[in-house]
Amino acid sequence: MWKPFEPGSSPIDWCEGNYIISTSIAEFTNTLSNILFLLLPPVLIHLFRDYGRFVNPAIHVIWIMLMFVGISSAYFHATLSLIGQLLDELAILWVYMAGLCVFFPRRYFPSIFRNDRKIFSIFVILPTIIATGLALIHPAINAFALMSLGLPAFGIMIVELKRTKSSRVYRLGLRCGAVWLIAVTCWLNDRLFCDTWMNLNFPYLHAFWHLFIFIASYTAAVLFAYFSVKEEKPQQTAILKYWPRNDFELGIPYVTIECYVRFDRNSNIYA
Repeated sequence: MWKPFEPGSSPIDWCEGNYIISTSIAEFTNTLSNILFLLLPPVLIHLFRDYGRFVNPAIHVIWIMLMFVGISSAYFHATLSLIGQLLDELAILWVYMAGLCVFFPRRYFPSIFRNDRKIFSIFVILPTIIATGLALIHPAINAFALMSLGLPAFGIMIVELKRTKSSRVYRLGLRCGAVWLIAVTCWLNDRLFCDTWMNLNFPYLHAFWHLFIFIASYTAAVLFAYFSVKEEKPQQTAILKYWPRNDFELGIPYVTIECYVRFDRNSNIYA
């Protein structure tokens, strides 16, 4: 019963050598590289406080679940245990599901959902639960299956970028796509061409995958948060900004909300 918790029980072993830097951490660099998953989400929760208040508080679920991805990934690479692998992969699956429930454009909803996001979310959660069970049965195929989830999200993002009139948003979308491609390239090279990178004394591409995929993931969430305002709250306007300086576009992007106040002359009430 305890075998899945044993160090080294996972069938997956990445290119980085085991227990070289630390005798208690299997893949030291791969473990440490998850630090962005823990440091940035609290900042994003603070930056998106207006978005959560005026548009959708579920945005904060995305940031919290990204932290769970980082914790699970760090545990996996520190132990290379089967339970760590499953936690890592299932955390990715569920954060993707959460993003789909929160951001999937209503105009693409099938008619059976009656334009109701709650019904759509239930429909998404049910197959995710089934996929979770299948992941526990066949863990060896999880990693490659999860990699394919980025493709439909990337495709929807391209469609949404073509609809936007903001050059600032468009530039962020291009950077997001470029970083995602770099991240996938790092993952594939580490997984498929480990011997080559070992000969070059650079078995750390999976650590770069962690850094780049976090940047791509949270940037994509920022973009979809921007896109969803028009459909979810048409009376409000989304504004893309950067922290700590709004004129520095390599900072941390976030979305703030500009609310319009309408005065009803008949009732003398602001709405």
